[in-house]
Amino acid sequence: MIGDFVGTVEHIGIKTTRLRSIGGEQVIFSNTDLTNSRVRNYKRMERRRVVFNVGVDYQTKLELLKDVPAVIKEIIGQTADAVFDRAHLANYGNKGFVYEVVYYVLGSDYTKYMDIQQTINFCVMEEFQKRGIALASPA
Repeated sequence: MIGDFVGTVEHIGIKTTRLRSIGGEQVIFSNTDLTNSRVRNYKRMERRRVVFNVGVDYQTKLELLKDVPAVIKEIIGQTADAVFDRAHLANYGNKGFVYEVVYYVLGSDYTKYMDIQQTINFCVMEEFQKRGIALASPA
């Protein structure tokens, strides 16, 4: 990632570097531009930090609200290549209580990250339905 451009380095030359963007086009940078920029190398990332929010309806009883962090911790703990960090009731949103969840995906692959996030989302929905915890309606 260089500025707003994301892609894979295809060639490093004497004066320029060629990048294949995720959209498919080739982007050419002068090496001077690269040395004057911040370059983020996601291929070398060992783990990806993920932060997401879960909204819970304001009508939810206090004892169920207190269970939410433990439920999420258990779900993430049972998900392969995911490492739980924390889950907290962070604030009061427009439509419900907002929990902030942080976990790590082991590896740098974006598709793997999205697959894990999708699995966690489905499991949260399933477990909340079993326990009678209603998700907040979108604002």
